[in-house]
Amino acid sequence: MEKPPPLQCTSLNFREFQLAQAMLFATEEINNRSELLPGISLGYRIYDSCGSIARSIKGALALVNGNENVSDTSKACTKPANVQAMMGEASSSPSMAIATVIGPFHIPLISHFATCACLSDKSKYPSFLRTIPSDYYQSRALAHLVKHFGWTWVGAVRSNEDYGNNGMAIFTETAQQLGICVEYSTTFFRTDSSDKIQRLIEIIKGSTSRVVVAFLSHMDMDVLIQHLSNYNLTGYQWVGTEAWIFDSQTASRDKNHILDGAVGLYIPKAHVSGLREFMFDVRPLNSSNADLFTEFWEGLFRCKFKPSESPEMQKECTGHEDLTGVENVFTDMSHMSIFNNMYKGVYAVAHALHTVLSCNRTCDISTKLDPLTILRHIKNIHFKTKGGDEVYFNENGDPAAKYEIINWQRKENGIVDFVTVGLYDASLPPDKQMNLQNESLVWAQNSKEVPVSVCNERCPPGTCKVLQKGKPVCCYDCIKCAEGEISNSTDSVSCVRCPLESWPNEKRDACVKKEAVFLSYEEVMGALLTAASLFGTCMTSVVAYIFVKYRNTPLVRANNSELSFLLLFSLKMCFLCSLTFIGQPSDWSCMLRHTSFGIAFVLCISCVLGKTIVVLMAFKATLPGRNVMKWFGPVQQRLSVLGFSAVQVIICILWLIISPPFPSKNFKEFKDKISLECALGSSVCFWAVLGYIGFLATLCFICAFLARKLPDNFNKAKFITFSMLIFCAVWITFIPAYVSSPGKFSVAVEIFAILASTFGLLICIFIPKCYVILMKPERNTKKSMMGKGA
Repeated sequence: MEKPPPLQCTSLNFREFQLAQAMLFATEEINNRSELLPGISLGYRIYDSCGSIARSIKGALALVNGNENVSDTSKACTKPANVQAMMGEASSSPSMAIATVIGPFHIPLISHFATCACLSDKSKYPSFLRTIPSDYYQSRALAHLVKHFGWTWVGAVRSNEDYGNNGMAIFTETAQQLGICVEYSTTFFRTDSSDKIQRLIEIIKGSTSRVVVAFLSHMDMDVLIQHLSNYNLTGYQWVGTEAWIFDSQTASRDKNHILDGAVGLYIPKAHVSGLREFMFDVRPLNSSNADLFTEFWEGLFRCKFKPSESPEMQKECTGHEDLTGVENVFTDMSHMSIFNNMYKGVYAVAHALHTVLSCNRTCDISTKLDPLTILRHIKNIHFKTKGGDEVYFNENGDPAAKYEIINWQRKENGIVDFVTVGLYDASLPPDKQMNLQNESLVWAQNSKEVPVSVCNERCPPGTCKVLQKGKPVCCYDCIKCAEGEISNSTDSVSCVRCPLESWPNEKRDACVKKEAVFLSYEEVMGALLTAASLFGTCMTSVVAYIFVKYRNTPLVRANNSELSFLLLFSLKMCFLCSLTFIGQPSDWSCMLRHTSFGIAFVLCISCVLGKTIVVLMAFKATLPGRNVMKWFGPVQQRLSVLGFSAVQVIICILWLIISPPFPSKNFKEFKDKISLECALGSSVCFWAVLGYIGFLATLCFICAFLARKLPDNFNKAKFITFSMLIFCAVWITFIPAYVSSPGKFSVAVEIFAILASTFGLLICIFIPKCYVILMKPERNTKKSMMGKGA
């Protein structure tokens, strides 16, 4: 069994002493004011509970009964106690005990730091009020804070008392409503045995959640942080309450940076003018209460007015030590917000008394004071402090709930800076209650990235969630939808059947979330085809450069240079048009790819056909009595190329007008993918384009075949014949390969056919001539061309 706490204090608590000073400051300030309780002086009596519930109850009963046999710490009142209101306690459990005892007497109890939501129950605690928001709001705010950062899998540690148990219960309930799962929720108290603490450490270490919500009092956190440091439990993201998130003493004890980056809620910062100076001027205590001054002074400066023989305390107090040079809990003014709560509580009592005593210029001191009447007036007060704070209580005796969101940011000198990164106002609409500045946050281990704490990653579209047996709803497996079933959103709980065949494309998109595939530049096949296209373009440009440089030589001139340059231009267009087949299909790319391909190839074949006819006509013109070249001179050659090309242009225009190609999505080709393709629009026009190219290629092949036995020096027909054989072979094999290839592979087959046939024409027609021009210049003469050379 735990040992009951002592009824006598072992040492003075400087933090509680600060709160007592705040109460004294408010009391003296009211007594010195003329417009509030004129002619009336407030008295006070202070009892130190030393954190003991039993001692708190004993002090409260002494105030109610007027019993002077209790060791109090102030003699400001010389008459028997006739208390009209009580200030305190700081903790929830003692406040509940006191409120239960004095509730039947209707004596108001105003707490500055007891936050348990249970104290809002007026059926149990009718005379309890407070100047700090209820944990009902704080617990809900913490749950929304956790949800804001996407943490759906968290651990929880709470103080094993009313404050922690009630606060965590509300947090857990709200978290479940928001879809947050608590992996573990364990208790801790500062007097726990080492075995219990060891189990707590093992729970945290064995968990998979990276976020810990700590609903602990500052005293419990101070003890817990020491044990966590012994095991070096760093890397966890801590979420804290107002009890410890702004506590500099807790931060100073965190030597191993366990709590670095912690976030939590704290009551808004406040400033009470004159309070700091009042607290530092404690010498008047020496005259009003020598015992209290002696205890405070000895504890503050670690000295003794009457040194004992013990070697532990040899320093002697003089009573003139410099208070400004001391840095400890008492000189720490970071908790001014809590002092302000005490300050507002005292003023609430004063305003109620002001109304009860019908004060104007003077007060009716003959009015008999009744605690119930004072309690009713305190519940109805509404005023502003000199700092501008609005003070009022709702029907549960609670103030408005407003919090600052605090982030622990350790500076280079090792001191923790409590940075305000946001606000939470429960009085605003739900979507505006939380205002956060995410970019200024620093997380655990000084990280700038928001930690991830989930049991499972989200299930992508195409899968559904299946809960893991025996685990919370946040833990699940992502199961792929069966064939014929789909899921249309992330984290889908089930797959549904979708009748795709009868649905238009836009509804299919809404129903099916599959990976879209198309021939892209990033994939290996697309990159290789792009490289081949660009290489062919460069190769054509080099050949054109050679022909331009040697345009006045007999070989270039004898090969009809005008048609040669036009043919080189059309070959370059053929290489470049293949690029329009790569990439995600769009309206313009679908219309451009087939029409540009058709026109460029017809222009190319027309030039080859013109060259072939020129060879035939030139040979016929050398025979006696023949003058056919006048019928196929330069003008006729240009007109033939223009005429052949014009037919293809007309076919393409009709295609674009009647039913142009358009981007489409093929759902049938692959079960788990969507193939992005270009639909032909009019299949008749597509095959008409290919058929016309085939007709010209066949005609060209026949002409070249007929001229194959002409004398070698005039015979370009052999090379044209060979190039046409390659061209026809490629496109004859293209048709079955194109029809049988699925999705993006059919596009790759078409690009390969374009490139292969274009390379065939370029290499067979121009490379032999480039070889003669560059490597055999002695053959590039008029005599050689006429067959008269050696």
